[in-house]
Amino acid sequence: MSEKQWDREENRPQNLRNIMGKKRIIAKTGEELIKEREKVEAAIKREIKIKPLQKIREGRIYIASSYNNTILTLADLRGNVLAWTSAGQLGFKGSKKATPFAASRVAEAISQAAKKIGIEKIEILVKGIGSGRESAVRSLAARGLDIISIKDVTPIPHNGSRPPKVRRV
Repeated sequence: MSEKQWDREENRPQNLRNIMGKKRIIAKTGEELIKEREKVEAAIKREIKIKPLQKIREGRIYIASSYNNTILTLADLRGNVLAWTSAGQLGFKGSKKATPFAASRVAEAISQAAKKIGIEKIEILVKGIGSGRESAVRSLAARGLDIISIKDVTPIPHNGSRPPKVRRV
């Protein structure tokens, strides 16, 4: 590279500068992080739309935790869905959706909906192998809901599918 090319590359904005063909990762400033946190806080405080029904005392919370997201569903004992929320719905993006912190925020939002409906006792059914399982359950317990039972309903293959034939080269 000649000196002129090097000077041109140095004068580029930092987010467009390439080094050896790779883009440089830019750390977010404090202001950007604070704005992102405020966005998530506002999404949690936003009220979840609930169908006007009679007061229900008992319900079930289904936790679906995958490697990419955590989804919580509030249902009555018959299985009718009353409210649901997910990490993506609260404003988390990308790999942040699968974090335990995001799962605890989702649990906070669903517990607010449960209290608004009038649910006091809940059964928790956990499904999946994501990192948000335990933090969601702990957050629900800390919110003052009476937990009747916690069940793991993750599907487990008993024998699995037939393995592929041996490869012949």
